[in-house]
Amino acid sequence: MSAALLFDLTPDQLTDWCTEHGHKPYRARQIFHGAFGRRVMAFSDMSDLPAKLREQLANSFQFFSSTITAHNVASDGTEKLLLAMQDGSTVECVLMREGKRRTICISTQVGCAMGCVFCASGMLGLTRNLSAGEITEQIVRLDQLLPAEERITNIVVMGIGEPLANLDNLLQALDHVTADGGMGIGARRITISTVGLPEKIRRLAECGKAYNLAVSLHAPNEELRSQIIPVNEGIGLAAVLRAADDYFEKVGRRVSYEYILLGKLNDAPEHAQQLANLLKSRFAHVNLIPMNPVEESPFRRPSERRIQRFLEILQEAGVPVTVRKRKGADIDAACGQLRLRKHNDNALVDLKS
Repeated sequence: MSAALLFDLTPDQLTDWCTEHGHKPYRARQIFHGAFGRRVMAFSDMSDLPAKLREQLANSFQFFSSTITAHNVASDGTEKLLLAMQDGSTVECVLMREGKRRTICISTQVGCAMGCVFCASGMLGLTRNLSAGEITEQIVRLDQLLPAEERITNIVVMGIGEPLANLDNLLQALDHVTADGGMGIGARRITISTVGLPEKIRRLAECGKAYNLAVSLHAPNEELRSQIIPVNEGIGLAAVLRAADDYFEKVGRRVSYEYILLGKLNDAPEHAQQLANLLKSRFAHVNLIPMNPVEESPFRRPSERRIQRFLEILQEAGVPVTVRKRKGADIDAACGQLRLRKHNDNALVDLKS
């Protein structure tokens, strides 16, 4: 039986473990500081701990439970890791560079149950949730890709899976990076993306942290959204918008709405006008994502003329809007490019937009 994963423990649980094994409570802070602050790779590297404690940790816990089976670097500096979990499941996570920003994108599930028609990561459905430790481990591994003078500045939870469907484990993982003695990343630098699970959005609002919320809208009306995001049939666009409004009222953070532009499906001027009508009275921001090429998908990127017209209609209505930059396209790490494929005889599940 495998040893427990260190990052599956909360700070309080690690403190209790230290006490039970005859060590002072402050040793728990030292252990997490070693992992998050000093970027150690193993318990044996924690030279500020007594030898007995290091031995006990090594006998009781795994520092990492995954194995890096692929590490790709794009021409723009974007890096992508394929991590193989102990059960053979694989997930990916990405490090992106933009000026002084060092943003990482992490996954929360193996596969996805939401069924978005443009998203390859859900083609085989949901396998399982990642544990809090497996989510945290992605953050630590990506942080260790950076040189000593650099640190992660932002986290986006937009990888494989629906984050709010694994909310408890996600929040525990994020507690590691926002807590004192963690990685020093504030909640306002963390964005959580969701297709829109109303009750989970409200639970997120009650967690006490001002995380940024990004709603994957992708359509401006019920019929089209249910065609693109099948789970919308049981939820409804209006319910998603109400929950997002409630989040803004409770947390005070502007909600972002992600909208992937699928050529000749949801990119017409009338769609832009409908979207503007939905959002112009809200304190919101639209992030347009032109579809990137995906071999398995029937959808294509709209023409630059249609993208520009869509953008202009939103701007004319006074809706704040940006077009997402492509990052890591040449290693299939750009939004929507990450897809299911065979890699080292394992199913490689890539990140979704």
